[in-house]
Amino acid sequence: MVIDNSKKLKTAVEENAQQIGTGGVSSIEKLQEVQDELEKVNEQASEEVLEIEQKYNEIRRPVYEKRNELIKSIPDFWVTAFLSHPALGELLNVEDQKIFKYLDSLDVEDFKDVTSGYSLTFIFKPNPYFEDTKLVKTYTFLDEGSTKITGTAIKWKEGMGAAYGGNLEMKGNKRPASEDSFFSWFSETQLKDIADGLSDEVGEIIKEDLWPNPLKYFNNEADEEDSDGDEDTDEDDEDEEDNNNDDDDEADG
Repeated sequence: MVIDNSKKLKTAVEENAQQIGTGGVSSIEKLQEVQDELEKVNEQASEEVLEIEQKYNEIRRPVYEKRNELIKSIPDFWVTAFLSHPALGELLNVEDQKIFKYLDSLDVEDFKDVTSGYSLTFIFKPNPYFEDTKLVKTYTFLDEGSTKITGTAIKWKEGMGAAYGGNLEMKGNKRPASEDSFFSWFSETQLKDIADGLSDEVGEIIKEDLWPNPLKYFNNEADEEDSDGDEDTDEDDEDEEDNNNDDDDEADG
């Protein structure tokens, strides 16, 4: 026997409508009007938040440029910051680290319409590894919910390309295979479907974590914060153990 749930639902709706009556229907219609009004307010709020974000992006831009100029005067700033980052540091093999010593500046910039995407730009000094001085990774958010990812095709100098051709995949905090290179990440150009839970973790970490305050990682403050947290946990454990011992002594007494 097949149960027709649609008939049950229809019957329940009809019974509910009869119980509500004319006055109840009027209240529901008014409630819907209020909900529609709230939706309009929420839409307006979202638009204004975006306008504010775009405004402050423009204000931050010259400050970021000023910061980049100062960073250029600090030897090995970016390679140190990357290596000190708990996730990004795992992605640089020994050869990558040599190349990163030539990294002159890093820039993360939202598109003018912040909802449409952003770009990551790596500027290198002339080096013995590749012809390019600028490597760019761009993320364009499409209307259907996908992200289009494009990157610079690196022009390796003779004898260099084969050493950096591995595919880079982050697997939690696990270090990739030694033959994988950070620079293979630039060649990973594809569509990522947000609905399927796919994303470019490397780009997101650089944009959301490293870029706002790279000095924290250069100074290795992130590890210090973790150490402080571990010390606090140890102290809490010791206090709890002392309290338990006191309780045991009182019980024995």
